[in-house]
Amino acid sequence: MKLSTKGRYGVRLMIDLAAHYGEGPVLLRDIAKREEISEKYLSNLVNPLKAMGLLEATRGVYGGYVLGKAPAGITMKEIVEALEGPLCLVDCVEKPAACSRVSFCIARDLWSEAAAGMARILGKYTLADMARRQKEKRENLAPDNYTI
Repeated sequence: MKLSTKGRYGVRLMIDLAAHYGEGPVLLRDIAKREEISEKYLSNLVNPLKAMGLLEATRGVYGGYVLGKAPAGITMKEIVEALEGPLCLVDCVEKPAACSRVSFCIARDLWSEAAAGMARILGKYTLADMARRQKEKRENLAPDNYTI
């Protein structure tokens, strides 16, 4: 399984908004520039995130996008599911009626456990966690400012 560009870029979009939480609406073009993602592509990610209540849009001169909830109230799992759909590796895990082998298929048990592990990890991290970790990572990359 490979996470699509929608999921990867959507997570980056939301982390950027979390990093600027409380500063007012943020323009997509500013996020696009900081994250090096096409503004047009980002605009395609907005509607599914808005539909799930994770993002809000404000129109007008001072318009832009803000998080629909506080960063600590949004998990990576919610973002990925909003953009990618359920974290299900195979249909029979989510819809047992899709396969007649469900009652005795050991492979289904494996896929179910793998999906549960992925959901657990993505549910463990909030946007607040990720924004903090990103800030720390960037600070560690910054050259030391010192004088002799």
